[in-house]
Amino acid sequence: MFDRYQAGEQAILVHVDFSDESTREDLQEFEMLVSSAGINALDTVTGKRNSPHPKYFVGTGKAQEVADAVRLFDANIILFNHSLAPSQEKSLEALCQCRVVDRTTLILDIFAQRARTHEGKLQVELAQLRHLSTRLIRGWTHLERQKGGIGLRGPGETQLETDRRLLRERMVNIRKRLAKVEKQRQQGRRARNRAEIPTLSLVGYTNAGKSTLFNQITQADVYAADQLFATLDPTLRKIKVEDVGRVILADTVGFIRHLPHDLVAAFKATLTETREAELLLHVIDIADERRSENIEQVEIVLNEIEAGEVPQLLICNKIDRLDDVEPRIDRDEHGMPIRVWLSAQQGIGIELLFQALAERLGKQVIMQTLSLPPSEGKLRGRLYQLDCIINEDFDEQGNSVLDIKLPFREWQQLVKQGETNIEHFIQT
Repeated sequence: MFDRYQAGEQAILVHVDFSDESTREDLQEFEMLVSSAGINALDTVTGKRNSPHPKYFVGTGKAQEVADAVRLFDANIILFNHSLAPSQEKSLEALCQCRVVDRTTLILDIFAQRARTHEGKLQVELAQLRHLSTRLIRGWTHLERQKGGIGLRGPGETQLETDRRLLRERMVNIRKRLAKVEKQRQQGRRARNRAEIPTLSLVGYTNAGKSTLFNQITQADVYAADQLFATLDPTLRKIKVEDVGRVILADTVGFIRHLPHDLVAAFKATLTETREAELLLHVIDIADERRSENIEQVEIVLNEIEAGEVPQLLICNKIDRLDDVEPRIDRDEHGMPIRVWLSAQQGIGIELLFQALAERLGKQVIMQTLSLPPSEGKLRGRLYQLDCIINEDFDEQGNSVLDIKLPFREWQQLVKQGETNIEHFIQT
């Protein structure tokens, strides 16, 4: 129904500098987006304006310059580093005789390329349908309004109305399926809450190094690349933190300037892991000159998804790209870690991150000596599973004498869930 760009196509990029800071976009970031989509940029047309032109967004003279560039370079698509109104897209396509794609559609299509899980694909499709529903009429400009011909006449419904109805039905269907997935996620979260396992969530600007850090910490094999939106589908892994015990670590989608609202809305279910996390690990590309702006943009999106109040630990990543910067922990006036400087790529400073996590999450630690008779092999096995045994000896009666060290909440779980009373075996 719609003309869509394809990877490998030849594009003219259009970028406008506006005087209003809130609407300004970053050209270098846009070029990375285009590259991530697999499109070949032939030329970039830039300009300055105080406000968008109502018909062409860029003004009549600049629009003609774009049309000339399309003919000169034999391009087959125009990519705007801005969100365009449907009428502006239509006017530009008529003038340039070439497809026009705005920044929002480009980001949505990159997400569509990267989605791997069933849930991710549904969320992207819902976001695309929301966005494209406002541009529906463009798909049918080559048709007459009324169906015609033998066997094609409907009950008085125009082609456009039929398609709007089908679109609405598809969106309702996707929402129902996503609600099912969200129910399953909630059950998983409830189980983790019952087991009192804290969740950490990696957040940050796209391409800050979240997946590389995730792989370093968990020894996982999550796809990580030097491109925007390399990670789309959330990944959860268990890790062990000293004096804290088991912790769930979630890798999430990266944020970007002016992230389309349709995407934020569609991914709210996925980002629940971020909202309900005990601690956010905010990964920052410390070597990026625009790091302050990127931090600000991440904070904006966190507030949008209602995660602005969740405590944060800042991870200053990519220190290997800076001169004379050593891995370290920065602390607040109370001595609590607030920033960790490291390089996920080189594996430098990872042990400092675990130290900071232990301090931020650590509760009271229990140290006990237990004397377990041979009949309590199951409890002994459970203690080994928890990796909390410091030392083991055997007394003259054949009892296993264990020195254990574990977080208070894991001790509480053993007390509550154990078939036998573990407190009965404490040596005084």
